[in-house]
Amino acid sequence: MDNVAIARAIHVICVVIWIGGVAMVTTIVLPAIRRLDTAAKRVALFEAIEGRFVWQARIATLLVAASGFYMADRLDLWVRFRAVQFWWMHAMVLVWLIFTIILFVGEPLVMWERKRRGIANAPDVNVTRMQRLHWVLLVLSAVTVMAAVAGSHGMQLVP
Repeated sequence: MDNVAIARAIHVICVVIWIGGVAMVTTIVLPAIRRLDTAAKRVALFEAIEGRFVWQARIATLLVAASGFYMADRLDLWVRFRAVQFWWMHAMVLVWLIFTIILFVGEPLVMWERKRRGIANAPDVNVTRMQRLHWVLLVLSAVTVMAAVAGSHGMQLVP
């Protein structure tokens, strides 16, 4: 069996899980949290969902990194990082890096307690802020995924 094909399949399914989860949180979970009538309910729902999803996202991003690095090395794709027409490869690394920093550094060290207190103390402002950040990350991710799929299938996205 072709190891690159396996790596590509792992890469794609993990991106689907990770970015799909971001889409769900952005478009479903955060709006539902905003509609709850008490701060205690908001915190409880946020903790219940976020606590389970964060581990799925962490594992998915680790597998995306491992499979992406493997494919770049095995297929000798490093030269693409020097060519402007493969800007989407840089975008993939950038999106991965942003989420990895958030998931492995920001979330455990800074954001978790601040978010928890913020949702309870100023729920509307903090949930709105989180939802805006999620929208920015989701749009950036969606553009990157679309560009990567088109670019990896030969479409020139830059003249």
